[in-house]
Parts: sequence; structure tokens; C-alpha cells
Amino acid sequence: MKAAIKKLSFEEFLAQYPDGSGIYELVNGEIVQVEATRAHKNVARYLVKSFDRESERLGLDYIVDKDIIFRTTNAYGEERGRNPDVSVVNASLWNSNVLAYGALTEPIQLAVEVVSTNWEDDYVDKLDEYQRLGIPEYWIVDYLAIASRSYLGNPKIPSVFVYQLIDSQYQVQQYKERDRIVSQTFPELAITVEQIIHASLIHKL
Repeated sequence: MKAAIKKLSFEEFLAQYPDGSGIYELVNGEIVQVEATRAHKNVARYLVKSFDRESERLGLDYIVDKDIIFRTTNAYGEERGRNPDVSVVNASLWNSNVLAYGALTEPIQLAVEVVSTNWEDDYVDKLDEYQRLGIPEYWIVDYLAIASRSYLGNPKIPSVFVYQLIDSQYQVQQYKERDRIVSQTFPELAITVEQIIHASLIHKL
């Protein structure tokens, strides 16, 4: 008989987090490394800079980062540790305990996931978890049009999906090509899907 592997709690995940060797999440009770291509990181970096500039320009109470871990739960009550590609968190929440480590249990303001080959994680699992936690705004950036046609349409076109939390349920808007992405968190933000795709530098391949 093979012994069952004990699933880690969120606190145990933080205690065992491998420092200095990449980004990790807690999934199904196990520590899982999250890897990304350089194009993927280029997109995330572009959004971090865009959000940060907009927050400073308007004097908003936000901190924008790519290394914020927070606790979620799935439909079965299992704890997960998520680290979005881009996180926007209220500065007052972040600075309420500056001596604490970077993990949060409260909902952040905005989470962005840049889609990779395991696209269902972003469209299904994380969508459910972020809605359950109460994150007001969630972006799925599918700059390579990786997801199925049921999400992207036919033909598949690179898209950004913006989910807004209304009455505890996400309502979604799809943006494509030269569409200006509308954000409740950054209402004056002026970026398009084309600009995000361009930031990946895949056009240089």
C-alpha cells in the first residue's frame, strides 16, 4: 500500500516556500512551481508598469506588484496559495502590518493572469477561487489565443477578459484587437489589446 501524501495547509506552504528559486503556488495540497516564457513576463511587466503609472498619476491608494501571494479556497474548501502575474492591492491593507511577510488572506483589488498552456487553470479554477474570495476585478490576458473556441470565438482571436464582481458573481467583458480595455479599478486607463500583444514582443519572432 502506498502511503497517502499529506496535503499542505496554506500556513505550511508559506513555511516551506522555496526562497530564491522561482515562483510557486499551493495546488491540491502540493507546492507547484509556476514557470513562464519571456514573452509572458513581458506582458506582465507591461501591465505592472501601466497600472503603477496610472495609480501614481491619479493618486490612487494602490500597490502594484507581481509577487503577491494570497490564500484562496476551492469549492471543496481546500486551501490554495495563488500568485497572480500581476496584483493590485489597497496600500492601506498592505501596510496594515508592514512587518508581516508578503502573503495575504484578504482579497486584493485586481488580479491578472497571463494565459499559458495550462489555460484552464485561469479560465476555470482561478476564476472560481477569485470570485469565491471576493476579488473585485480579474483579468485573463490570452495574448496567444490559447483557450478553446468556446471562450475565444471562431476564429480564435487574442483577447483580454475583464471580470467585474457584481452581487458576488463575476460579469465578463471580452476585448479584442484595438478595443480599449475598461477597468473599474483604473477608470481612465488607456491601453488596448493590441498594445498588450505588442508588449510581448512575439511580433519580432
